[in-house]
Amino acid sequence: MEQELSGTIGIVVVAAGRGERAGTSAEGPKQYRRIGGKAVIWHTLKAFLDWPGSGPTVVVVHPDDHELLQAAIADLPQKQKLIAVNGGATRQASVLNGLRALRGHPIDHVMIQDGVRPFVDRGLLERIAAALTGGQSAILPAIPVADTIKRADAAGIVAATVSRKDLFAAQTPQSFHYETILAAHERAASELEADFTDDASIAEWAGIPVHLIEGSIDNVKLTVQRDITMADEKLRGGTLPDVRTGNGYDVHQLEAGDGVTLCGIFIPHDQKLKGHSDADVALHALTDALLATCGAGDIGDHFPPSDMRWKGAESRIFLEHAAKVVRAAGGTIMNADISLIAEAPKIGPHRQAMREKISEILGISLDRCSVKATTNETIGFVGRREGIAAIATATVVYQGAV
Repeated sequence: MEQELSGTIGIVVVAAGRGERAGTSAEGPKQYRRIGGKAVIWHTLKAFLDWPGSGPTVVVVHPDDHELLQAAIADLPQKQKLIAVNGGATRQASVLNGLRALRGHPIDHVMIQDGVRPFVDRGLLERIAAALTGGQSAILPAIPVADTIKRADAAGIVAATVSRKDLFAAQTPQSFHYETILAAHERAASELEADFTDDASIAEWAGIPVHLIEGSIDNVKLTVQRDITMADEKLRGGTLPDVRTGNGYDVHQLEAGDGVTLCGIFIPHDQKLKGHSDADVALHALTDALLATCGAGDIGDHFPPSDMRWKGAESRIFLEHAAKVVRAAGGTIMNADISLIAEAPKIGPHRQAMREKISEILGISLDRCSVKATTNETIGFVGRREGIAAIATATVVYQGAV
């Protein structure tokens, strides 16, 4: 049964972070990565907008990300209830900006939610509402720590096993009496240089009793790329995935020079690759492979060599564009594999750096990026060191069933 509060509950969704641990992606920070065909932030906001207990909802966004937010929520029901404000230099500053944006609204309480917790459920929100109705000023959803906890020394040696009897993993939305937490945030901002990583910590510092309630095991925070992939798999569950494989091939002529760029890595060499851009055959082939998975033509359709804008351009621009095209079509990039065919230079010493570069550009984990190399046994134009060729294969899962 839904709880009746003496006033409306304001919502602050914090989505101003850059999410470095999730890696880079053409889609932007992790709150804008797609899971189940929609941005992570779309799912988080929808959970609150669909809940009858929510009032004015503030989403705190990085100053550079307003266009990303608008694109992410373009089809979000009730988006007119949202108030977008700029975040600050820290999470603490961002939350304070969000709390200040609720001034003047008829609210008694506020829920503060991480933008990358898309699986918050109504049952948790109702438990929090019940606790707020009971007169508590600060509510922290949490789950007991299940894993054995170890303390290590500076050398990485286990120093002790820590009892988990009274340990809990904190979640959000952390919820408070609005005026109480706003005052605590304002005081912390003016009196302290330290940065608090959650709002319950500020309440504790201010002497406000924080009461635990049962959290939700599904209310996970998406932190690294694997979390995002698993969230996507969860939302797509129950249907047979639409898995597509694309192939790409490219070759460039070699001429006298000081080095070649392959997979975004420059390798000193007594030759260079001839081309309109940086002539990175590997990334060109992978670009074509990705575009093939959604019938989007080839690299020449998107970046014609007659266009002087691309003269000498880094090929990562082409690959980032292809990844964006794939994701706009509802695709999730699962794997990228490149085979280089060259007599020289040696690829082996640079393979790891190449894999890391592809992982960075595509925003997928390193284990999903493969680079291999072989010679042509001195046969043909490759064998005569007249050119280098590349073959690429990309695997992409698209929304829907087959």
